[in-house]
Amino acid sequence: QQQSIYTNNMDLLALVDCENFYASCERIFRPDLKKVPIVVLSNNDGCVIARSKESKDFGIQMGAPWFKVKEDFLKSGGQVFSSNFALYGDISSRVMNVLSQMSKKIEIYSIDEAFLDLENLALESHDAANDFGVYCRNIVKQWVGIPVRIGIAPTKTLTKVASYLAKQQTHHPGIFSITNNQKDIETALKRVPIHQVWGVGRRLNKKLSDSGMKNAYDLACSNIPLIRKKYSVVLERTVRELRGERCLAMDENPAPKKQIVVSRSFANKISDLNTLSPIVNDFGVRACEKLRKEGQLCSKVGVFIRTSPFRTQDRQHQTIKFYTLHQPSDDTRDILSSIRWILPKIFRHGFCYAKAGVMLSQFTDENVLQYELFEQINGARRNNQLMKTLDKINHSSTQVNFASQSKIGFTAMRRANVSPRYTTSWFELPTVN
Repeated sequence: QQQSIYTNNMDLLALVDCENFYASCERIFRPDLKKVPIVVLSNNDGCVIARSKESKDFGIQMGAPWFKVKEDFLKSGGQVFSSNFALYGDISSRVMNVLSQMSKKIEIYSIDEAFLDLENLALESHDAANDFGVYCRNIVKQWVGIPVRIGIAPTKTLTKVASYLAKQQTHHPGIFSITNNQKDIETALKRVPIHQVWGVGRRLNKKLSDSGMKNAYDLACSNIPLIRKKYSVVLERTVRELRGERCLAMDENPAPKKQIVVSRSFANKISDLNTLSPIVNDFGVRACEKLRKEGQLCSKVGVFIRTSPFRTQDRQHQTIKFYTLHQPSDDTRDILSSIRWILPKIFRHGFCYAKAGVMLSQFTDENVLQYELFEQINGARRNNQLMKTLDKINHSSTQVNFASQSKIGFTAMRRANVSPRYTTSWFELPTVN
């Protein structure tokens, strides 16, 4: 019976995962931090969002409030950085560019993960798969400076299993391959706890554990019709993938976003509309840049503001309001006009606001636009060219602002330990002695 549950899928996939990505980015131009514990903080230096292996070993938890762990961590010689997304985004692009040269099909799954389709490579054996993993790992490290972990297997879910096991690999550090052999798959699945299976969250983990499943192998051996009936078709796909049946295809062209949100918590509470307005306009400008990068037009603009729920001694207020544009647009001026209409209507005097944001929704493709009978079409095209020109000028760093934006810029938040933008700013290039 067990022999029949595994599918002989000859083609292999690879999951390339950057190890401790944000911390590794900080180390590229700081070799003195090679073995030093590193943490990277969220916006306004609020909590820990990334940790090096040394920080994990020290006991720093993901999401830990920085003020709670700050003293002990710094006393132990740890290094702290504010988030530097300009640097992380550029390094990610470089990694993905290198990976795209190794496979004809690549799916960028996140800022630090990508799936590669290895159908054009002959990787039937462990040795061939491991050789590719070693080559890929060495090239990314040599050309970009980022260490990666590589899991190779017949399906996406099994590559996640392989990536998990690669952390424990000693023969080929950072690399683990699962071929189409039934024994290989079974051995690998028995080493993976049920909560480490891709897509098994905390609640589902409890349900599966209560039903007697302890590891990925137990899940793979479960009855598929029963899994579908008792849980969901999503978990059914997971079971099939664990058996080597490819249910999740490579997605080379991810679907466009259905919503764009730009928001920030403030370093200092704001109770004045004239202070808040330019900052919210900054969010609107940033949201429009993302919208144009997606090649989309939006029809609805929303603005939300809220006080801090943690300051129980303060009066609380939170609200959101939307404005529908007359026609879909990606013109920053249209969005800023909407924000100027919304914000005064939702702002309340006497409250100390801790967070605000802009939300764009109801998207349509920029190449598909329904014009009105008497509309000036050429005007819309000139606006489009103007916005693209602004984006080109501001590609690396903001050089042209709208008058309604904040004078202290979009990043008007607490970033006491931000590193230089080594790769995207002429004024912050690394110094060589």
